[in-house]
Order: sequence, then C-alpha cells, then structure tokens
Amino acid sequence: MTHAILDFLNSVMTSPWLYLLIAALAALDAFFPVVPAETAVITAGVFAASTGQPHLGLVIAAAALGAFAGDHVSYAIGRTGSNKLRTGKRSGKAFAWTQRMLAERGGLALVVARYIPGGRTACTLTMGAVAYPRRSFALFDALAATSWAAYSALIGVLGGAAFEGNPLIGMLVGLGIALSITGIVELVRHRLRKRRPAPNPVENDVVMIK
Repeated sequence: MTHAILDFLNSVMTSPWLYLLIAALAALDAFFPVVPAETAVITAGVFAASTGQPHLGLVIAAAALGAFAGDHVSYAIGRTGSNKLRTGKRSGKAFAWTQRMLAERGGLALVVARYIPGGRTACTLTMGAVAYPRRSFALFDALAATSWAAYSALIGVLGGAAFEGNPLIGMLVGLGIALSITGIVELVRHRLRKRRPAPNPVENDVVMIK
C-alpha cells in the first residue's frame, strides 16, 4: 500500500503538469476553501527536498500565481454580491470581522488573513464588497500570495529534509507543522479577541479604508 502511494506521488511530482495543477488548486482554494492547496504545495516541497523533483522555485511561483489569480476572482465575486455578504447570517459575521481588520491594519489584513483557515476567502470577498481600491488590493495580494506560497513550500522542505529517505513521513511531518502553526495562530487570535473590549455598534458602521 505504501509503495503504491509513493509510486503515485512520484508520478505526480515528476509530471510536467504538476505546476499547472498546483496553480489551479491554489486558485480554487481562494474562493472554494475546501480545496487542499496547502497540502499540495507542502507535498511538493517535501519531494523537492527528498528527491530533487519538482523544482522548488517553480512550485512557489505556481502556487503564488494561482493564489493571486484566485484572490482576484474572490474579490470580483465580492464586488458583485456585496448585499448578500452584508445581510447573510454567516457571511455577515465574516464581513464584520474583515471590516474591523481593514480598519485596524489596512491592506495588511489581506496578508494576515491568508494564513487563517477560511480567512483569506472572507477577506478577499469583503474587500471586493467594500470596494477596496483594486490597485492597492493587487499590491497587498501579491505580497500575501507570494509569502503564503513560500511558507507552505518551505514547511514541506523541512519535512522532506528531516526524512529524506521517507517522503511519506516527511509529508506527514510537514502537514503536522502547518496544522500546529495554524492552531497556535487561532489560539492567540481567540485570546486576543476575548481580551478586546466590546466594539461600539456605531463605530462598526464606519470603516476606514487605507
């Protein structure tokens, strides 16, 4: 079973279509967050470190370009569906959260949100809905997409380098590191949110776009 999985992954990692697949998964993940984009990039990083294929630089470039394109699709969806985002029960909470993030951090909120599960989609949709300037969005999104792609691939490299002779264990270690970091970030964010004073409902209606 293990050999069959390794053979399958090896065939995928050596395929010339791999980079297109990574770009497509990263793009879809931006507005359909159940797509395992991080898993694909981490796995590619593991094999890049343990077997030399695929090319790490191309993996990062493909993931970054895909994420950048997908975020712009999500932004466009937000522009056309702003009323539904504001009034929906679940989306309304995400909308309010992203508005606060934008008020506090400006465009850097997009960079922060890319590392939060589901946060990237909520942020890009909301930035479109509030008509955040497209040029500024593209600038911050380029930073967010590139840093996320490098981060995901390099986590895979850590796992692959530590278990060079067993890419499957390296992949599991890489995924474990990613999940651990995400869990820590979520825990810190939850603690900070609990300590934050209750927002003034009047102030919530006003968002300063930087």
